[in-house]
Amino acid sequence: MSNPRRITQRDIARLARVSQATVSLVLNNRTDAGVRIAPETRERVLEVIRETGYVADPIARRLVDRRNRIIGVFTYEPVFPSATRDFYHPFLVGIEEAAERLGCDLLLFTSTPVVDGRRRILHEENRLRLADGSVLLGRHMDADEVSKLVADGYPIAAVGRRDHDAVPYVGADYAAATAALVRNAVALGHRTCAYVGPGAGAESSTDRLRGFRDAAGDAIHATDVNASALDALLAAGVTALFVEEPADAVALVGFARERGLRVPADLSVLTLGDPVRPIDGDPADRLDFTGFSIPRREMGWQAVEVLTESLEGAATGLQRLLACEPVAGTTLARPAAH
Repeated sequence: MSNPRRITQRDIARLARVSQATVSLVLNNRTDAGVRIAPETRERVLEVIRETGYVADPIARRLVDRRNRIIGVFTYEPVFPSATRDFYHPFLVGIEEAAERLGCDLLLFTSTPVVDGRRRILHEENRLRLADGSVLLGRHMDADEVSKLVADGYPIAAVGRRDHDAVPYVGADYAAATAALVRNAVALGHRTCAYVGPGAGAESSTDRLRGFRDAAGDAIHATDVNASALDALLAAGVTALFVEEPADAVALVGFARERGLRVPADLSVLTLGDPVRPIDGDPADRLDFTGFSIPRREMGWQAVEVLTESLEGAATGLQRLLACEPVAGTTLARPAAH
């Protein structure tokens, strides 16, 4: 016995005594300027759809919407090598969950060339147009490429704050989180604090240093992470270190212990986020650092939401900063009396 013939839009139009174009407008809920369907006509079409059990062809619907329901994901740094996979994994989980909720597929762009040691999203054979838009990941994004994508009208959403005013993004409020940590340390009696890390380059680094300086005033900034750098900070009377990268905090604690210093009794050490690099040493010897964690999963999720809102024509709410989660830890205490 042959399968019953599939109901088509032409059948719906015939049964409802309307044009096929009217059926298409009703199915896609079109409310464009100049498009008006009488309520009784719309209801008649919907009644026939309910009676026949018609299900729209998803491919045809996508053609009408000019959407593939595919979200691109591009990473300026590799996310799968062991050195970074633990850091990027929560972002990708959030992106996947949001795409699944929206009924979209993900397309990870991996054919991009590497130029001067860095990936490039724009090249002659890029496949960006396979996706409706793309989520961009990476601490160091190419500003020129991002600007060109925006100028060309290609929908994007960056994970992480971007200095470009027109770039939709979902970032972490590193400045506020760092400033809150500094105020806590000052309230405990720390008067000479130091920021350890680049504090430049990526927006995430500049935001941390800005928050530190806003709360600490004329404080010390050190970029080197070695025994000599620690000696110089101690000689300057520093009693609290605010370290951009947790792996560097572990190294500094090791140098402090070699000098007979206890953390936090003699020196407080605070971390400004989650580790990007793997941490060396025995996990049993690691301290529970005071600091904050980055809402990575939520950032990935909301980046997809921002991209979707951009595709739907939203003009506001496309740049978001999410609060970081404080981590109490055990490495902040009142400074030792001198």
